[in-house]
Amino acid sequence: MKKLLLASAVMAFSSASFAVAPGGPNCGWGNMLFAGQSGLPSHMVASSTNGTSGNNTFGMTLGTNGCSADGTLTYGGKKMINVGAIMDEFSEDVARGDGEALSAVAVSLGISAEDRPVFKAAMHQHFDSLFPQGDVSADAVVASMFEIMKNDQRLAKYAV
Repeated sequence: MKKLLLASAVMAFSSASFAVAPGGPNCGWGNMLFAGQSGLPSHMVASSTNGTSGNNTFGMTLGTNGCSADGTLTYGGKKMINVGAIMDEFSEDVARGDGEALSAVAVSLGISAEDRPVFKAAMHQHFDSLFPQGDVSADAVVASMFEIMKNDQRLAKYAV
């Protein structure tokens, strides 16, 4: 354990810990300690190391620990309402004006608890704009959703 802590300290303060890569996959002591390793156990321990010590935030702020805030953030997963059955559940919830999928989308957009009823009502009211035909794409739904939000006084602050 002492060797692990010493290695962490040496790497954290070495000039090699400065990087140009965006904060994220190459960022933090956990990633430095487990560099080159793969598999779920290595990723989980690296993530736990980064999360429990807060060194990612420190690294991005100072440009150390393999972190940088210069790059553009990306997301390699699927959009929440584009994941399999959730698109169907989301459209059903919008038609009803309430439901778990509609609430989950509101939460994922950062809509405050007091504004969620307004969001749900706006989506319900504009169901035909969101889902003009049965095979509408998730991208079209998201674009329509943000347009509806931009045109609502309380929801405009959440629109991207």
